[in-house]
Amino acid sequence: MSELRLYQSVAKQIRQAIEAGEFPVGARLPGERELAERFNVSRVTIREAEIALEALGWISIKTGSGVYVLSRDAHVAGSLPDVTAFDLTAARAVFEAEAAALAAANIDDASLAELEGLIAVMSSPTASDAESSSADQKFHEAIARISGNPVVEHCIKLIWRMRNELPKVKQVYQSVCHHDWDSRTDEHAAILHALKARDPQASRAAMRDHFHRLFEAMLAAEEAEALAEVRRRTQHDRDRFMATMSAQG
Repeated sequence: MSELRLYQSVAKQIRQAIEAGEFPVGARLPGERELAERFNVSRVTIREAEIALEALGWISIKTGSGVYVLSRDAHVAGSLPDVTAFDLTAARAVFEAEAAALAAANIDDASLAELEGLIAVMSSPTASDAESSSADQKFHEAIARISGNPVVEHCIKLIWRMRNELPKVKQVYQSVCHHDWDSRTDEHAAILHALKARDPQASRAAMRDHFHRLFEAMLAAEEAEALAEVRRRTQHDRDRFMATMSAQG
């Protein structure tokens, strides 16, 4: 098992122990050293696993006190916060831009080929919307993985969960992405070009440009929807007025 995946396996085992009742709600987990010995991993891996579990709402890390198990209601199988599409996009611009910068320093030829293949799917005229969207997500998650930091990778995967599972966020993204697929493909190609050059600054900038354009597209879509709603209300009032005038003869 690769080092980048080891913390996920440990997190899963700790979660299973919690579900089995070994660590009940409110209980303090054993210290990092004891858990490291139990799972035969480093203390760093334990720390990364605990950060992942905290992000999913299974535990609470209290500095200077310890790590405590949260109640079932607290995590509800990894419940997501109520955020807007704009909040999410702003966060993506920060996290994913830095992931791209890190990836530029780590990327190898095999990873570049992987990203090229995903862009090919995104740009293929025969690919379905579902296939293109899946390739888009895999492209971003691959960059997070290539960054070499499992916490960064976990955070970006969690962000993608919000993007796909929060109904209002998903609706906004689907509306915008349906109309600007060509722009998105070009932007992904620009990110790949910067990664090929192994240039962290250019990779960060290319990813930021991608989300800046997406943010502007979202604003334009919201503005268009607001104007359409004003027109609908105006037409409704006009129709009511004309109906009243007609009734008066």
